[in-house]
Amino acid sequence: MEETRVVLDKAGEFLPTSARAYEAVGGYTGLRKALADPDQIVEIIKASGLRGRGGAGFPTGLKMSFTKAAAADHKYVVCNADEGEPGTNKDRVIMEEVPHRLIEGMIIAALAVGADQGYIYLRAEYPHVKKVLEKALEDARQHGFLGTDILGSGFAFDIQLFIGAGAYVCGEETALLDSLEGKRGEPRVKPPYPGVAGLWGKPTLVNNVETLANLPAIMEHGPKWYRRLGTERFPGTKLFTLSGNITNPGVYEFPVGVTIRQLFEEVGGGCPNGKRLYAIQTGGASGNIIPASLLDTPLDPESCDGVGATFGAGDLMFMDETCCLLDVLENLTEFFVKESCGKCCPCREGNPQLLHLVRKFRHGTAQEGDLDLLVELGKAMTVGCLCGLGQMAPNPILSVVRFFPQVFAVNNAYAREVS
Repeated sequence: MEETRVVLDKAGEFLPTSARAYEAVGGYTGLRKALADPDQIVEIIKASGLRGRGGAGFPTGLKMSFTKAAAADHKYVVCNADEGEPGTNKDRVIMEEVPHRLIEGMIIAALAVGADQGYIYLRAEYPHVKKVLEKALEDARQHGFLGTDILGSGFAFDIQLFIGAGAYVCGEETALLDSLEGKRGEPRVKPPYPGVAGLWGKPTLVNNVETLANLPAIMEHGPKWYRRLGTERFPGTKLFTLSGNITNPGVYEFPVGVTIRQLFEEVGGGCPNGKRLYAIQTGGASGNIIPASLLDTPLDPESCDGVGATFGAGDLMFMDETCCLLDVLENLTEFFVKESCGKCCPCREGNPQLLHLVRKFRHGTAQEGDLDLLVELGKAMTVGCLCGLGQMAPNPILSVVRFFPQVFAVNNAYAREVS
């Protein structure tokens, strides 16, 4: 099945760090159109139906409108390039292969909301990406795409690269902003939201790499062109990361609404060594784990929600028949215990207790009532934690209870579903 490339269009066909090479294949065309009529950018993005690609799926144009309407002497555009979700590599691919598409998207976003400074918050574990972005940003400055007078328009905007310290919680936008300010990365209580009071208390537009990288194509081709792809409620393409027990792992771009089966069989090549598919984790480490019987689920938020899957950032981890789901849950919960910032009690105390209970089932020592306690605790965390880390950490556990209840059989921790 052939990819449909919008964000990764022309990737691999030119020197990634060169602004002129990017321009030669059509790059910065969207920016030039945006500069011609900046007041219309937000309405164009709204009409396109673009929604956030970082996991939450919030309408991008609406988010822009909040920052645009806020009055302030300074405004900021912040790119969330933390990408700490295990099994996710889509933003890395964008930044390595088409960094100027991200830069162009950030400039368009700045024009839209009236920002004068941008920041790319990059995870510490991406040293190669850091080098690529540094070269691309400098080349953009040298050729007039960043600075005090962008392309002779009088618009001033620059982008600074900021390297995080490797904290998963800084993928949450307010924790990211605290980190940018030099504080410990912890989520803030909302409201106020960053669009009104973000970085240093100023209106701040925070978007994911993939979201921003969609803006140039929308401005170049128009919202009707963009809406021809994807679904009515979630237009456009999505970068999907395929990992786990699959023959062709990697990052692939397809219209939203492609089915899990199409990605698994036609793109991923199925499980290696003739093994049978057993389960799929959708949406990243905090996503739901669903059975192979749901392979025909379309990958869009509404369809995923309807069957108990997670759309998230478009990650798919495939598990074959040799996989022990309790091993998977133990590994995932250990990760969330380690990465919790500890600010709120439900996450700080809840995750270690989830791990304790999972290990009891893992080692066959669970007792009557432990499963009820596991579910009750998980549900309490989904509503009681301050940010998405704690709210979503129980998802894998709760989904396995729903779809694979037999793995929690007391004193038979390695029970398998017989299909």
